[in-house]
Amino acid sequence: MAAFVLPAEARIEFGASARDADTTVGCQFPLAGRAAHYGQDSIAGMKLALADLAAELPAGSAPKIRILVEDDRSKASVASRIAEDFIRRDKVRFLCGIVSSGVARVVSRIAQQHQVIMVGTDHASSRLTIEDFHRYYFRLSNDTYSSMAAGARYLAEMQKKNGWKKLAFIGPDYDYGHVGWKDLQDALNLLGVRYEVVGHFWPKLYEPDYTNYIAALRQTGADIVVTGLWGSDFVAFLQQALSAGLLEKSKLANFDTGGNYDVLVSLGDQVPAGLILSARHHNNWPQTPANRKFVEDFLRLEGHYPTYAAEGAYAGIKAIGKALAATGKSDNPERLIHALEGMQIALPEDPPGFTSYIDPETHQIVQAQAIGEVVSNTDYPPARVMLGHWSVYSAADIQPAATLIRSRRARTSGDGRINPSPPPIPTQ
Repeated sequence: MAAFVLPAEARIEFGASARDADTTVGCQFPLAGRAAHYGQDSIAGMKLALADLAAELPAGSAPKIRILVEDDRSKASVASRIAEDFIRRDKVRFLCGIVSSGVARVVSRIAQQHQVIMVGTDHASSRLTIEDFHRYYFRLSNDTYSSMAAGARYLAEMQKKNGWKKLAFIGPDYDYGHVGWKDLQDALNLLGVRYEVVGHFWPKLYEPDYTNYIAALRQTGADIVVTGLWGSDFVAFLQQALSAGLLEKSKLANFDTGGNYDVLVSLGDQVPAGLILSARHHNNWPQTPANRKFVEDFLRLEGHYPTYAAEGAYAGIKAIGKALAATGKSDNPERLIHALEGMQIALPEDPPGFTSYIDPETHQIVQAQAIGEVVSNTDYPPARVMLGHWSVYSAADIQPAATLIRSRRARTSGDGRINPSPPPIPTQ
């Protein structure tokens, strides 16, 4: 599974050789810039998945998978060209990966057009499995709806304890941020939570300075600030927010990406009160043999602990491998879709007694979610804090109801935009 780079094509290739492969998978991940570590961790996660498939499947049944990786640079035009080249030139049977939800929507349409299965492993906008659903798209990591539904339950429980009323939101000004805000409002309304929206703010992706946004958030008087910022953007926002004293006036929550390992490393020794975080995978939850094995295997391979991107990519390749094994390594997309729909797939983030599975209605993986608070913990260096004091939400409680799915799909206009949500339930 040695990796090598083809400089002219800016491509990484690993797994089976072109001559020996049963299938070729074309992936897009960031390989340079602020999000490059997500691409690097995703590649490592996929290598671990190949190794585990070979160890877990019966002798001779493990498919030989060739994996190609290129950098879409978070640009839809670049991603479109790469996806078309993967399909036409490399004859891939699967597309995978992609960090940006906006870019993923474009590639998803290409997958549908060419009837090639796309397996999303990192981007999270629920639009791809609800409003923009089609048969060739599957997602193998938590989406914004499940993260925000868990967050809504956390906020409902918090409201019973401290009576908070005022809510503000700040998220990136593209599909992921706007859909995440909509998901949170829908989930809060379904729970009957009464609250007042006192502001919502939309910095551009990779914004270097959040000073003005933080000042505006302080002026709102929000009891709770929820953010959809991710990666280095959230790290920069969090550091500036702590310096400006935002958490002295408001509790800050990030339910989808904030508990990522790189964020925790950035905090150093700080244990900010009122900081509520979660992510799509945690190195220290659940404390199961499967999660410990995944984290330790990754550490041995890469020399550092994984971000959540690694487990998403791991899940994507595991699902592809299991589908190929179940169909006798078939190249028939209909047979592969049938194998993926409803598939049960044991993953490192599964708590005891639960196995992740793919919902046939949305092609979204169904998983539990844990939300925690920052606590001192030096077990995962160089991080000096991790999450603890967990609140865990079952998979069944954080999935969109069939009525919501039908309503969202009915409200989608012909150009793919979502018509406005009902307003939040007002405070009394």
